[in-house]
Amino acid sequence: MATLVRACRKALTSTTTAQPLLRRGFAVESAAAIRESPDRVKWDYRGQRRIIPLGQWTPKIAVDAYVAPNVVLAGQVTVGDGSSVWNGAVLRGDLNKITIEFCSNIQERCVLHAAWSSPTGLPAHTLIERYVTIGACSLLRSCTIEPECIVGQHSILMEGSLMETHSILEAGSVLPPGRRIPTGELWAGNPARFVRTLTHEETLEIPKLAVAINDLSRSHFSEFLPYSTAYLEVEKLKKSFGMSI
Repeated sequence: MATLVRACRKALTSTTTAQPLLRRGFAVESAAAIRESPDRVKWDYRGQRRIIPLGQWTPKIAVDAYVAPNVVLAGQVTVGDGSSVWNGAVLRGDLNKITIEFCSNIQERCVLHAAWSSPTGLPAHTLIERYVTIGACSLLRSCTIEPECIVGQHSILMEGSLMETHSILEAGSVLPPGRRIPTGELWAGNPARFVRTLTHEETLEIPKLAVAINDLSRSHFSEFLPYSTAYLEVEKLKKSFGMSI
């Protein structure tokens, strides 16, 4: 009996000693089997969310609207038919709605926002009507732009401001709260002031510019995949493991 007890103790001692060695051996084998691919740094799965729902509000994008991959749409945002929102733009409809209508374009790094209410008593939402061109790096907040207008680059339109149809705001201008640009006029400066009346030929060129940018967005739209390129990395992994794709 004593001999049997000594044999059992010896067996248990050898098993306890062998377990860490087995674990260490499995860890070494797994580390040798799983090696990071040399081109792994080329793939970065960290990406910003383009469409951000807020509460019951979800951004709406028309089927034929072009929205660049690194654009941010949050909350009550509607991008209409034939319109385009270019790289780096941010449309934040968390307090009020933002509407981009037919064949209008929001160019690179523009910021559109809307306040709860306007101090002028005018509608506080941001409305961009049809055939409107918004130049790059512009800031629009709770303003209304009627059809066939041009906003130059680096311009600022503040709460309650209004651009009537067939009007142009020059680059780098600031339109103060509640200020109105009458139809057919060119304004510029900080604060923006009347410069001159637009000619008939100039007013005809305004929608042509919006259509030209819309045609340009078609070429970008055809090259842009509605999903990420992560599937390429998956295909490479399947090939490396000999799996059928």
